[in-house]
This record gives sequence, C-alpha cells and structure tokens, in this order.
Amino acid sequence: MSVRSRPGQGSARPLHEVSAVAELARLIGAAQAGDRDAYRTLLKRLVPLLRRFIGRQLRNPSDADEVVQETLLTVHTARHTYDPARPFLPWLIAIARRRVIDRIRKQQRTSAQEVDLAAYAETFSTDPANLSEGDWSPRALQEAIDALPEVQRQAITMLKLKEMSLKEASGASGITVATLKVATHRAIKRLRARLLGGSA
Repeated sequence: MSVRSRPGQGSARPLHEVSAVAELARLIGAAQAGDRDAYRTLLKRLVPLLRRFIGRQLRNPSDADEVVQETLLTVHTARHTYDPARPFLPWLIAIARRRVIDRIRKQQRTSAQEVDLAAYAETFSTDPANLSEGDWSPRALQEAIDALPEVQRQAITMLKLKEMSLKEASGASGITVATLKVATHRAIKRLRARLLGGSA
C-alpha cells in the first residue's frame, strides 16, 4: 500500500481557511487554560479535519479511522505541549503524521512509502454533521479509558498516551507483544464506540 497525497494548492490560503486555523489555535489555548467547552469543541472540529488528512495517507478507511482516534488520544495527552505562540496546524499534522507512520510500520510496509505533508493545505469546508458528534471532553475520555478492561487500558495507556514502543510496553507490563497489539486494537474500537458513536 503506497501512501499518496495531493500536491499543495499554492502558498496563499483562502481567508476562511486562515480563519478556521486561527480558531483552532484559539480553542486549544482556551482548553489549556481549563475551558472544557472549548476543548470539547476543538476535538469535535479536529475529527473531520484529521479524517481528510489521514484519509489521503491511508487508503483503507478502517485504518484511517483508527489512526484518527489514535491521533485524538495523542492530542489529549500532549495538548499542554502546544505553544500558543507557534502555528497550530503544523503541530497537529506532526502528531497525525507520526500516527500514520506508526500504522504503516505496524503493517510492515516497504521503506519507500512516504507521507507528504503538503496535504495539510486543505480547505476546511463545512463538515458533515455525523463526523463531529460525540463527547470528547477530558472527563469523558478519561472515564472511557478507565472503563476499558485491564489489559486494554494498560495497552492504550502505554502505547498511545505514554507513546512507549511495543517492546518497551511488553517489558514493563509482562504482556506479550501480540497481546498488546490485539488489546490496543480492541481498546480503540471501544473508545470510538463510546465517544464517537462508532461500532465496537
């Protein structure tokens, strides 16, 4: 499976796109200050944006959807690292790009595959209503993680929130790499079902 993306559409962005990016930066800044409503709004707006970007990198819709969830989990964990003085979109795309590469490596694809970041210069059009539903408040996310079975909770915490490698997580927990892979996959499906209305 090759990873392809559309070429950039020029250096100048439409005013509505610039405004949309600025609003995302405002929302994460407010979320860092403890505004839960802003944080919930931010995550809902990120879902369709990430689906557009990641969907252009991974052809399999199921893979792309799971990587969206993984990216949101990383944003949840790393949101405090965002510097409001710097552009928001490159920070977000860097996270999504790492998650895409993780997925490609897990699937043991060839080293010739590339992820082109030019795809981030996309127009933020109106999102279909069903893409942004779900409660992604910090409390709801933590409750959803806490409700996972023990092995799945450990897998998500170590591999997605702490970003440990499979080898590191296996060594720390005593759980086999194969079991961690299965548990992570099942945990993501459960979180998607609870928070975004996907199928478990």
